[in-house]
Amino acid sequence: MGYELIAAVDLGSNSFRLQVGRIVANQIYPLDGLKESVRLAAGLTPDKRLDAAAQQRGVQALSRFAERLRDFDQGAVRAVATNTLRVAKNAEQFLEKAEAALGFPIEVIAGREEARLIYLGVAHTLPNPQNRQLVFDIGGGSTEFIIGQNIDPIQLESLYMGCVSFSLRFFPEGRVDKRAFKEAELAARRELQTIVHAYRQTGWDEAIGSSGTAKAIVDLLEVNGFSDHGITRDGLEKLRNELIHAGHASRMRVQGLRADRTPVLPGGLAIMSAIFKEFGLERMVFSEGALRLGVLYDQLGRYHHEDLREATVTRFMQRYEVDHPQAARVAQTALGLLNQLVPASREEDDPDAQFLFWAARLHEIGISVAHPSYHKHSSYIIANADMPGFSRRDQARLARLVLAHRGKLERAQPLRGEAPEWTLIFCLRIAVLLHRSRDDQSLPALSAAFTRNGFQIKLGNGGLDALPLTAAALEDEAQQWAGSGGELRIVRDA
Repeated sequence: MGYELIAAVDLGSNSFRLQVGRIVANQIYPLDGLKESVRLAAGLTPDKRLDAAAQQRGVQALSRFAERLRDFDQGAVRAVATNTLRVAKNAEQFLEKAEAALGFPIEVIAGREEARLIYLGVAHTLPNPQNRQLVFDIGGGSTEFIIGQNIDPIQLESLYMGCVSFSLRFFPEGRVDKRAFKEAELAARRELQTIVHAYRQTGWDEAIGSSGTAKAIVDLLEVNGFSDHGITRDGLEKLRNELIHAGHASRMRVQGLRADRTPVLPGGLAIMSAIFKEFGLERMVFSEGALRLGVLYDQLGRYHHEDLREATVTRFMQRYEVDHPQAARVAQTALGLLNQLVPASREEDDPDAQFLFWAARLHEIGISVAHPSYHKHSSYIIANADMPGFSRRDQARLARLVLAHRGKLERAQPLRGEAPEWTLIFCLRIAVLLHRSRDDQSLPALSAAFTRNGFQIKLGNGGLDALPLTAAALEDEAQQWAGSGGELRIVRDA
């Protein structure tokens, strides 16, 4: 990895942010950053669709980010999207325009993956990382909670409540009164009660807040003398009283309230107050580390072969008691076929080869549920489980590959037209077919090539004479490809 500069883009529910960092001796030194107040969550309609105005704000912000990133290679930039794009029904429509504007792919990450990356960012800024930390991050549409020690998270949760969504729900047009604030706080406390018992049992030494809401409240408390350091329970009460007395955040007689924070302060303050009460906190300090820094450090780990996705696949194999020798056999053969078809896949960290390798190792995890239709169980687990390091798109791709590794090829129809995916499916299906005996017997000499409509397998002279079951299975496989509109040609040397 020869990158000196890398960048992270965070498509948050309230703000979009860009952070550029310089890599020096395996450390990241943040350089310049950009922030755009987009309030994406405010554009969610009641039926969970992102309206045109919010989409336009987002695309315009990303277009400005693209100017800063125009000299960056694809591998040096990682963009992640959070809660609003997790829940929006038309997220794919927006993402297509957003990726075109930014010039880089955008990953929609799951809530717990967001929490993991937040903690990774915070952990690299802690003065006492050996202490057990309770970290929380109030975003625009969700709030993440992490207990961790050093750089390792112990507990991760993401709750569907944020400063934008709560401000819109409980404080329409910015109006604030005692009753509305109490309702918002109670709603937040009800959400928190689903996790607080487990977190109290684990315990922590200090509480840390990250990102915009925590920073805005810290600034307000310290600038106005409501707190000498960080956020305190007493300071929150004073700020709450000021807000209710003013009746609207824009009329508060306080210093340090930024215009972009005014519309979302009521919801954020209600959630913060609820957190202090449910977790029994007296004080919280602020960390500059957040999702963006975590994404940068996660990139750095991938560059140095510390890819968390690899560790996740290994843990899944252990959890679901995968037959490791069989997975290794299938993976080796599948990758061998891919290398013949696409020589560039031999390159280190080739993404298609990585996904094929992971699919081969995980294709049988569904057997732990039931053997009949195990490929469906495997696919379901991969699509729906928390898989640290994987984006939603990553998981969906992996799940589709695993689903298509056996049975009718019609199940892979959503991938039609995507040549790399069909190639990976071919390699995985043939590898699984060739290793049905689940032993280390030598395979017949074979080579793979593309045809105009699909693939060809060329077998050495007499290669299948001693393997009639495999020969019959290959003929059946050829029929599957023909039935799906493709081609699998079996050629035997004379």
